[in-house]
Amino acid sequence: MRPFVFINIASSLDGKISNERREQIRLSSQEDLHVVDKLRAESDAIMVGIGTVISDDPKLTVKSELLRRMRIEKGLKPDPLRIVVDSKCRIPSNSKILSGNADTLVAVSESADRSRVQEMKKKAEVFTAGKEKVDLKALMEYLYQMGVRKIMVEGGGELNCSLIKDNLVDEVRVFYSGLIVGGKNSPTVVDGTSFDIPVKARLKSFEVLGNGIAVVWRLR
Repeated sequence: MRPFVFINIASSLDGKISNERREQIRLSSQEDLHVVDKLRAESDAIMVGIGTVISDDPKLTVKSELLRRMRIEKGLKPDPLRIVVDSKCRIPSNSKILSGNADTLVAVSESADRSRVQEMKKKAEVFTAGKEKVDLKALMEYLYQMGVRKIMVEGGGELNCSLIKDNLVDEVRVFYSGLIVGGKNSPTVVDGTSFDIPVKARLKSFEVLGNGIAVVWRLR
């Protein structure tokens, strides 16, 4: 058994999620940001890869006080569990995702430096699975055992690729912004190596949100 997993990501019109310098670019409209905050509040956990943590340093918390109160009224914590997939345990100790009152879990592989793992255990729960890279299937099983039933994945492209390859994604929500970034080396919605057979997706819904459109695709 595993949680329901959906990818949420903002992309330029040409499919980029950043530029070649991997700088943070505002792609979402204000309307989309409100929807994203609601999706976070409805999730049990939010997952990102280490690349996203290093480049964007996100907090991954619910911004709306109303949504936070609604979670508390349901007997939940104000913020979902924050999960970082970080095979080598490279996460900086001053990362925002390790601060605040929200819980954080860092998933590492057996190849991670032991001293760094011990230091990280002072700031977050650490889950170890996989020799060189995090065993994502084992991670999902562990999260399900913890009571996590719905996971929102917020990047980046390599994590998205790995999750889709392991058949661990149920839906993909992409907000296509009315911006063109360009750059043949700019990161995309799904990076990593290409699939031997293209993965088929079925259109579930679409919605115009400001200067862009949010499209939800179902993979399972």
